[in-house]
Amino acid sequence: MRTLAEWLTLQEAVHPKSIDLELTRVAAVARALGIEAPEFPVITVAGTNGKGSVVAHLEALFGALGASTGMFTSPHLLKYNERIRLKGREAADSELIAAFERIEAARGATTLTFFEYNTLAALVIFADRAVDVALLEVGLGGRLDATNLVAADVAVLVSVGFDHSDWLGGTLDLIGAEKAGIFRAGRPAVLGTPEMPASVSAAIESLGARAVIAERDFNWRLRGESWDYEGLELALRALPPSALAGSIQYRNAATALAAVEALARDAGARAAVRRLAARLAPLEEGVVSGALRAVRLPGRFQVVPGEVEWILDIAHNPPAAEVLSRQLRERALPGAKRGARARTFAVIGVLADKDAGGIAAALGDLIDHWILCTLPGARGSSAGQLAQRLGRPRGEIQLADSVTAGCELARAAARPGDRVVVFGSVHTVGPALEWLRIY
Repeated sequence: MRTLAEWLTLQEAVHPKSIDLELTRVAAVARALGIEAPEFPVITVAGTNGKGSVVAHLEALFGALGASTGMFTSPHLLKYNERIRLKGREAADSELIAAFERIEAARGATTLTFFEYNTLAALVIFADRAVDVALLEVGLGGRLDATNLVAADVAVLVSVGFDHSDWLGGTLDLIGAEKAGIFRAGRPAVLGTPEMPASVSAAIESLGARAVIAERDFNWRLRGESWDYEGLELALRALPPSALAGSIQYRNAATALAAVEALARDAGARAAVRRLAARLAPLEEGVVSGALRAVRLPGRFQVVPGEVEWILDIAHNPPAAEVLSRQLRERALPGAKRGARARTFAVIGVLADKDAGGIAAALGDLIDHWILCTLPGARGSSAGQLAQRLGRPRGEIQLADSVTAGCELARAAARPGDRVVVFGSVHTVGPALEWLRIY
């Protein structure tokens, strides 16, 4: 019997391409496994940025409402098992191995990418566990992403920005059209912002999906230390902030709440959706407040307090870096609170196929000292190459041959009251979390 590590190594070599956006192969294997039309309700979440946060809020909300959840996300920070969670707990190695064995037996001569194996394994395990609801985070795009082999009962599109242009197109309209491919006729399409490309509304209209749009159909209002949610039918008052830091999380939490509402009130829904809606606890302030306090998502504006404050955020494209910039501006430097001159150190590593210059430009005026890290692997980039791609940001620049070495340099240079911001990739934040020993 193969170990989990051996299975993962095998899956990286089965298909000739690491990314192959089409659904024919994975859908055929799903049919052979009998998982192409799940009995459980499905919420699929797409977006350039924010989808992981929305999925995390959905997991916390459904858990608080008494539903058993299956959550599929990617990529992982440190451990593959992070990708598949059941009732908030990572899938065991034994469950993953059993799912892979079934997929291998079912696929025959059909080859699968690593991500397609991931998706099928999640659906197999969710079916075996008979989850009440599945929460699927799109990997890349939407229309041809493996998660789209199943029809979403509610589709959520959080945001549309420039990323993966080689695969999705060079304009926001093209990217939006690809992401809108998760929408289904007659079913709710929840938009996390009204600022969407025209192609998104065109897709909703042509499909006959039912739009649920932020700042039109649902809204939120900050009231000091609390906030209110105005939903499709609900009005919730005096909610606590999300446990995920940053003002963007009000939007993400509200979007998740709207998706739960949309599922529960969908009169034309499948029988499985109606059964779930009938037995969910009411969406009341106390239940929602508990969920907001319980939500967890490592590596998304994750604050590690101390004499030197560490902030970790994946921020792997310019739109995400702009959000990170806004969050950093909202949060005073630790030393500034005491009237001292405080500095911000950046520990940054960016994959070779990402817009490093755009990421640096979004954060440049906030950073006093840059530590550029080498990332390994086929998509990796040396610190020297990253220096060329960044251009000439303000502040001192140091090179490090690994993320761990970059963290060591930051720790040695930072004084009490300073902060260190680690960002640029999951491959940067993951090793930093391990180095900090907090994961």
